Amino acid sequence: MTTTIALDAWSDLLDTGLAVADPATWRVVCSNARFRTWAGDTTGAALDGLLRGFKPERATAALAGGRAYSVEVEVGSGARTQTLRVTVRPAPPLGDGVALVECADVTPRRRAEMMLDSYSKMAERNARELQREKERVEKLLLNVMPRGVYEELKDSGVVSPQRVEAASVLMLDFVGFTELAISSEASALVSELNDIFSALDRIVELFGCERIKTIGDGYLAIAGMPENGPDDARQLCKAAIRMRRYLERRNAAHPNQWQCRIGIATGPLIGSLVGVQKYVYDVFGPTVNLAARLEGLCGPMEISISEATADRLGQDFLLEDLGDVELKGLPPTRAYRLLGEQGGSQMGGGHSR
Repeated sequence: MTTTIALDAWSDLLDTGLAVADPATWRVVCSNARFRTWAGDTTGAALDGLLRGFKPERATAALAGGRAYSVEVEVGSGARTQTLRVTVRPAPPLGDGVALVECADVTPRRRAEMMLDSYSKMAERNARELQREKERVEKLLLNVMPRGVYEELKDSGVVSPQRVEAASVLMLDFVGFTELAISSEASALVSELNDIFSALDRIVELFGCERIKTIGDGYLAIAGMPENGPDDARQLCKAAIRMRRYLERRNAAHPNQWQCRIGIATGPLIGSLVGVQKYVYDVFGPTVNLAARLEGLCGPMEISISEATADRLGQDFLLEDLGDVELKGLPPTRAYRLLGEQGGSQMGGGHSR
């Protein structure tokens, strides 16, 4: 009784729950009022039954090694659950074979930690969602403008019109598309066209070129803008050959036969972002018109290129000289048929320049 009274007086000063326990059984010998408020009736009870999370074997091992044993446990239930910091240590002043159990309420600290952890997880989740949204917006913008233009728009908020003297332009459309559109079911036609354009996009990207836009069955891609390089025309011609090869292989396995015409021209080009609410990157200039006229010069699955383009191809491509040709709205213009690459598949006869 004297020990219990002493524990009660001490706890009133320290706001601490105190108990004395037998380390052999971990049954409570005596306790103060604060401890009983948290743990309940201690009469004949063992600590592991009073305090959820108390591990008798670990406490025994710690005391045997001359160390204190500390653990956080929970008492109560539901909204009344409290977290206690329990420390068990030998208590020589109270006699041999007993241990002093101290309990402190750490519920406010534990709740603050849980709140901070919740806020941290929420912040991480918001950051991930923001990054995903940023990537989605970037992907959408890169679908309508070259990466260099996107980077300028991201950095400065505006895009300056750019002129280059020797960019290359590819214009592609499909033979008989109007008749196909009239005779085909709309959703099936659009689905096929989407599959084909997606494949052309991958080819264009593979050769470091840029798809600018599609208009109906028309497909426009460029090389050399906004960054200009010595191999731009070569890369765009390689892309054109792969486009034709892709359609040939596709036609061998599909009932609808998609036959393209491709025109490629090299020369001055102006590129700019147009529109305010709906961004559209577009290219302008006589080179675009020439590529369109050369495309109209083609038969099914043919590629026509300008003289300026041919001058940049070297000996790695097979060309057919078409001489000076009449193109609508243009003076007589030297043109070539691009048959293929040296050592690769080709169409018809031809020679390298």
